[in-house]
Amino acid sequence: MAVTKKKAAPKKSNTVKLKFDTSWNYAPAPESKSAATIHKQYDLFINGEWQKPSGKKYFDTINPATEEKLSEVAMANEADTNKAVTAARNAYEKVWKKMPAKERGKYIFRIARMIQEKARELAVIETLDGGKPIRESRDFDVPTAANHFFYYAGWADKLEYAFPNRQASPLGVAGQIIPWNFPLLMAAWKIAPALATGNTVVLKPAETTPLTALKLAEIIQEADLPPGVVNILTGAGETGASIVNHPGIDKIAFTGSTEVGKLIQRAIAGTNKKATLELGGKAANIIFEDAPIDQAVEGVINGIFFNQGHVCCAGSRLYVQESIAKQVIRKLKDRIETLIVGDPIDKNTDIGAINSKQQLDTIHKYLNIGKKEGAEMYESSCPLPRKGYFCRPTIFTNVAQSSRIAQEEIFGPVLAVLTFRTDDEVIEKANNSPYGLSAGVWTDKGSKIFNMTKRMRAGVVWANTFNKFDPSSPFGGYKESGFGREGGLHGLMPYIHLTHQS
Repeated sequence: MAVTKKKAAPKKSNTVKLKFDTSWNYAPAPESKSAATIHKQYDLFINGEWQKPSGKKYFDTINPATEEKLSEVAMANEADTNKAVTAARNAYEKVWKKMPAKERGKYIFRIARMIQEKARELAVIETLDGGKPIRESRDFDVPTAANHFFYYAGWADKLEYAFPNRQASPLGVAGQIIPWNFPLLMAAWKIAPALATGNTVVLKPAETTPLTALKLAEIIQEADLPPGVVNILTGAGETGASIVNHPGIDKIAFTGSTEVGKLIQRAIAGTNKKATLELGGKAANIIFEDAPIDQAVEGVINGIFFNQGHVCCAGSRLYVQESIAKQVIRKLKDRIETLIVGDPIDKNTDIGAINSKQQLDTIHKYLNIGKKEGAEMYESSCPLPRKGYFCRPTIFTNVAQSSRIAQEEIFGPVLAVLTFRTDDEVIEKANNSPYGLSAGVWTDKGSKIFNMTKRMRAGVVWANTFNKFDPSSPFGGYKESGFGREGGLHGLMPYIHLTHQS
């Protein structure tokens, strides 16, 4: 008789298996738009008053995240430029240069305090008009703009200590043209040192992001700055050209593309106008095998993706030592999968909207170029909003040094990854660029940092960090990234004449 053995019951395990649902999303956390007052129409700010444009023309400024119209903004023509320069000249000759420096400092300090008081409103307007995440506007753009006014308010009555044994005198009227990527901050970078040194200003913001500059005009008016000391003209390229070419302008300060910077150089050649130009960039971010890798990866993400690559100094070229390349690339791909692309006004958003359809088209053009050149493209799988101008964060690997995506400025959330073996090789590759605005080095050896910073042709080199700014620190570039410095003691130099005291 066959005996059938019963199978033993499986032993119960004490191990609890957990399953995680990774498909969850953050609940929306939008900043209230009610914090911002945006008028239906804006005129020109000339001689302390709002004036209708001579040509009676206005243009729309658009929210790039929704493609909705925010406001109508005046289009300044040559006649308006004449009025603004005349107002600035009268204010310079009759009021501002004669005012005691201590009193000038009080006005600049007052503007700084009012920016702080209106910080929430300014951050919301910056995000609605420019498309950048509210976190960036709130935590970086607006506070740093206020800090620049605070910093230069302190220098106003101390120029004799800044330039010992020399007499500093203002130039006169400064024509200033700023870009769309940091509208309020760029205005602060330019206006604050000009006022501190006794100059008056005619400022033109970018046509796609004029609203925070116009809100700054309201602040200037409320601060009782003497009429004509700061004038703000809105418009397109023709307005900027009329400022550059105006014979009543003594100094040009421009931040923008290298191509326009070259046009400005040609326009002012043979004149007595001084100039500072902060132009394009293609920053090299270098990770050595001894670097703190997780920290470096987060620095790379911060340097190119959190600001949508909309910074001239964005670390859009990443050089990784070969021995750690696979590890770094894997971590980068994992990290960009966690980035949230969407409504810029939502506090959860990491990557907001591209500033304009034209800029989005430029980014897409370079994505196609990268694929045609044989690079491997990896983009985040995140969904994109149906309306607005959005782009997924993208990484290109196996990129050749000669590739256009490694040589040309894209101005978008696109990272080109290249590899190297030795210090000398990466120095040669990093310097092999028409630009020289900034760079980053990641290593645990101080001697290597000093070796790299000494040999790299970049105006700013960050060590084990990236995109850190301070009003007391100068910023500017080499080669086709422009000339002159903004920020710090160096930022006073472009706005003064220096003569030796007898």
